Amino acid sequence: MSRVRLTLAALAAATAMAAAPALAAPVDIKVWRHDTGDLEMAAGRAAVDRFNQAQSRWRVVVEAIPQGSYTESITAASMVGQLPCVIALDQPTVPNFAWAGHIRPLDTLLPATALSGLLEGGRGTYKGHIYSVGQLDVALALFARRSQLAALGVRVASIEHPYTAAEFHDILAQAKRSGRYRFPLDVNGRFKGEWYSYAFSPWLQSAGTDLIDRSGYVRVDGVLNSDQAVAVGRYYGRLFKEKLVERHPADDRAFEQGRVLFHYTGSWKAREYSEQFGADLVAMPPPDFGNGPKIGAASWQWGITRSCRQPDGAAAFLAHLVSPAEIGAASRMTGLVPVTTAGAMLTDHYKPGGDWRVYFEFAQRYAVARPATPAYPAMSSSFEKAMADIRSGKDAAEALDEAVEAIDNNIARNNGYGFTVRKAGDGT
Repeated sequence: MSRVRLTLAALAAATAMAAAPALAAPVDIKVWRHDTGDLEMAAGRAAVDRFNQAQSRWRVVVEAIPQGSYTESITAASMVGQLPCVIALDQPTVPNFAWAGHIRPLDTLLPATALSGLLEGGRGTYKGHIYSVGQLDVALALFARRSQLAALGVRVASIEHPYTAAEFHDILAQAKRSGRYRFPLDVNGRFKGEWYSYAFSPWLQSAGTDLIDRSGYVRVDGVLNSDQAVAVGRYYGRLFKEKLVERHPADDRAFEQGRVLFHYTGSWKAREYSEQFGADLVAMPPPDFGNGPKIGAASWQWGITRSCRQPDGAAAFLAHLVSPAEIGAASRMTGLVPVTTAGAMLTDHYKPGGDWRVYFEFAQRYAVARPATPAYPAMSSSFEKAMADIRSGKDAAEALDEAVEAIDNNIARNNGYGFTVRKAGDGT
């Protein structure tokens, strides 16, 4: 009888198990990203693994696309409605994707607490809504060596007392007169493309002007060619005319080899320069053109596409990425600047007292995002041409007027990119 009872119990259990619904498999959330350096790719894989292991409802699946073809790939996919749920975006391109309807706002998808703590470099916006979020950024700085500054009797600039633009010019002239530096300043003269807007439009903002009037994102005339902008352009041109900066440098090693006194570049050089120069290295704010130093903000970020069928799953993944723990982990692995105060606290480099804390403070105090308009790519290329022309000797007023005309035409051809274009005589 005991055997019969055991057999019946086993049959009942088996029947119950067969009748019970199978546990649902996690739903795939497809993610596209561009193929970057080894450290960033490893950090990304680790973040995805932690998300997938922490819950069973969603499974993030990442496809890495070569960086050289990434932009073309996501643009082509967007045209035929074949984008995945989540895509990596270079932050200045976010307004273009939002305007075209390819990505959706995140304001109501992600918790307010996940968005509120992000620095300027941690979010991408369009028309007052957040469309992308990121974990990491870089910060522009003016690198020098304490010993070389001391040899010239030059003070070290600080957050409390940055160099004024006039003072900085005088220091460069003094360094050239000393005979120690043929060209005292390196501004990455071999760089092309976005470097110009990223590096030098903050000089405009420091002077109290900009690439465009951000109150409406349609007025360029009187902004990019304002008196302040022309003064900045002429300041930039004098650097080359007076041979304070090499017009066409042969290499990118001038600072490492002691051929220049200053290097104006990003915190991506922090590790290399720290290892080479140790305590002799100093990272200072960029020069102040009147309204405090400014630096560019934001790098690659994440957006959720309109075609995503699981936006809540995609949002859960992005909320995971911008949590303090994940931002801290990503920064520790890559060395890049965390975009939240809480994330910085979880790193050795960027927490208060850390050896790279200055870059976080620059990002916190000085960062200005590039204009949040779909016109930005045209704006950036026009500004690049203007600055290249100024470097070659063209007067800044003429070069900036030409840039204004090109940008105005682009905005007009695209009906303001979703912003209201005021017409002459309409009373506004």
